[in-house]
Amino acid sequence: MKITRIRVFKTDLPYVGGAYLWGAGNAITVARASVVVIDTDAGLQGCGEFTPCGENYMVAHSEGVEAFARLAANALLGEDPRQVARIERIMDHVVQGHGYAKAPFDAACWDILGKACDQPVWMMIGGKLTDGAPMYRVAPQKATDETVAEMKRYRDQGYRQFQIKVGSDWASDIDRIRTGVSLLEPGEKAMADANQGWRVDNAIRVARATKDLDYILEQPCRTYEECQQVRRVAEQPMKLDECVTGIEAAQRIVADRGAEICCLKISNLGGLSKARRVRDYLIDNRIPVVSEDTWGGEITSAVVAHFAASTPEEYLQNTTDLMNYNTASTGVGGPIAKAGRLFATDTPGLGVAPDFDSLGAPVAEYAS
Repeated sequence: MKITRIRVFKTDLPYVGGAYLWGAGNAITVARASVVVIDTDAGLQGCGEFTPCGENYMVAHSEGVEAFARLAANALLGEDPRQVARIERIMDHVVQGHGYAKAPFDAACWDILGKACDQPVWMMIGGKLTDGAPMYRVAPQKATDETVAEMKRYRDQGYRQFQIKVGSDWASDIDRIRTGVSLLEPGEKAMADANQGWRVDNAIRVARATKDLDYILEQPCRTYEECQQVRRVAEQPMKLDECVTGIEAAQRIVADRGAEICCLKISNLGGLSKARRVRDYLIDNRIPVVSEDTWGGEITSAVVAHFAASTPEEYLQNTTDLMNYNTASTGVGGPIAKAGRLFATDTPGLGVAPDFDSLGAPVAEYAS
């Protein structure tokens, strides 16, 4: 089997809630998705997607996929997409770093491999260890009454974990955390996610002011070192997110016991192949993980769902239904969100097809 054509599509994904406010003054109203579609001489087709959480999030840009395709297409055409490890090595040889741009190519090859083997991707990466991954839902930075209403609505839909977005004004963030945690019912969990937004001193102020509350403190500051400064003072469990960038970061976290939970954004880690290795290493060292990505539609959500399904249930903190954050789509089919849980499909590959009606014409095309 050989790759005969590579296409890149772009489409806008408007946020279902109007404006998604996070971190230190960041906002998303529309995210820009890049979708990669790979065709083969065997008639099999695979797809992958990268959508940043706003431009320049984690030094990732929606133009990166198109730029990478321009550099790597000639090296990938004619290769066997089922050889996912070889494809990964070729991409890393062509371009160092920029894993977010490679992630949709990696996903598309896993999609083709699953179809060629007549197996879902979750079977190819370890089997089904979680049948219906627990989901969290975000409560963006809004007025208190709006946050209360959103949490109630999501609870009625079956969600039992809530991510309270903070990181802007530390003093008002204390009130947001207190309000959000006070709304929790038995068995529910809350994460206060600063998305790197606080200075160390202000993060310490928040941790001390809320030390009597039971919640998870997520990525309070920009760097790993800064988060560790806060960790020495905070009494809450710490979840690291943006600074979990690869196996080297995971090794450091394990060596330092630098977090209780690690959020694995698949694109941030360079794709499903690399994310799988990071996940397995962390779990081997008894650190639970989150199956997630930067943003995305149905195609990204499919990858996240298969990754979650192949993660041991006792070490899967949660996942999220990214496709339901948008009013537009990237794919047809994909995972099912039901009663607060995300279910990967049992169909071969990722179980999702590109939504060509939504994607329109490709912005780039390469063929052998």
